[in-house]
Amino acid sequence: MKQSYFETIVLLERLHRQFLDVVKMEIERLGIQDINSVQALILYNIGKEELTVGELTHRGYYLGSNVSYNVKRMVENGYLEQQRSLHDRRSIRVRLSEKGLELYGRLDEMYERHVVGLDATPVEGENLEEVVATLKRLERYWGGIVAGHTTATPLSARSAA
Repeated sequence: MKQSYFETIVLLERLHRQFLDVVKMEIERLGIQDINSVQALILYNIGKEELTVGELTHRGYYLGSNVSYNVKRMVENGYLEQQRSLHDRRSIRVRLSEKGLELYGRLDEMYERHVVGLDATPVEGENLEEVVATLKRLERYWGGIVAGHTTATPLSARSAA
């Protein structure tokens, strides 16, 4: 179990980096040079909604400072429009601009191509559903550790006791 647990963690990180490379290749294929793969994923995460940076951070599990920096760059490059919230002047809401919506559509096409391409592999929808369910359980477990609700506390907490 310990080896499988560790392999899962390593694989998650490796897959994320690899997928960022896939997105980078797609952006380069489209001839786009003013946005990086992380920004493209943030853009796709925003989709057709209007969100605050805090909501985006929570939804995408990005680090807040990274989201703020990347949102600023995407605003500068014309992918996002931002507006101060009418209810909370400290909060800034962002949405995709026309340029952002165009890239969103291209990324959505990429995802569609990937889904079609998966049909030619041993990966089946049921397999992915099982993976998602397992990863959500792992996410809840880790969230419980961080929040202090899970009995398996981090080593630093154990050694402090």
